[in-house]
Amino acid sequence: MISKNIIITGASRGIGLELVKYFSALKHQVLALTRNKQKLEPLQKLNSNITCLELDICDESDLTLVENFVNKNWKKVDILIHNAGVLIHKPFQKTTLDDFAAIYKVNVFSVVSLTQIILPFLQKGSHVVAISSMGGIQGSVKFAGLSAYSSSKGALITLMELLAEEYKESGIAFNTLALGAVQTEMLAQAFPDFKATITAIEMANYIGYFSLSGNEMYNGKVLQVSNSTP
Repeated sequence: MISKNIIITGASRGIGLELVKYFSALKHQVLALTRNKQKLEPLQKLNSNITCLELDICDESDLTLVENFVNKNWKKVDILIHNAGVLIHKPFQKTTLDDFAAIYKVNVFSVVSLTQIILPFLQKGSHVVAISSMGGIQGSVKFAGLSAYSSSKGALITLMELLAEEYKESGIAFNTLALGAVQTEMLAQAFPDFKATITAIEMANYIGYFSLSGNEMYNGKVLQVSNSTP
């Protein structure tokens, strides 16, 4: 397999961390973006193909670090995975505009900013994958208390569809995976009593495989990745 250059956001825990492990084991070059580099340092020391950048993906000045790294070391990006996300579980009446802004800043606006920065390095055959949620699928079962989170994930799905249309002549694919419940730290914090049947490792293996090959069959699509209803 030819080594690919892969960027992953939200890389220090859960699915993001398992994706770093998945791709590095296949000898791909991985740029792991995280707000907590300490969690990734042991893995980075064991794998020369992993580079960690500690930054805030919502800070456009921080994102210049990503641009500078790619421009200096890679020149091109094969796969960009928008995995970072924030979830607030709170009744709608108590969900403030600041809560909505905080959620959208990570789940939508940072995706816009990072994609715009990486676009010049994408080329024919590149694949941009956004990690959304079943809560963002129109007509799917919704859960009370997730008005900000699920609506942001719906916005993310539409954004990726629009990018696929706008850049369809470039050969760059934009797809979204709408995940069902996965047993991660974020899920445990929001729903302490709920236990998902899918682990972060299992989901990362699926996302990793899809990121490497899904663009051969899909562009501008949202795939529902869930083994339960809801």
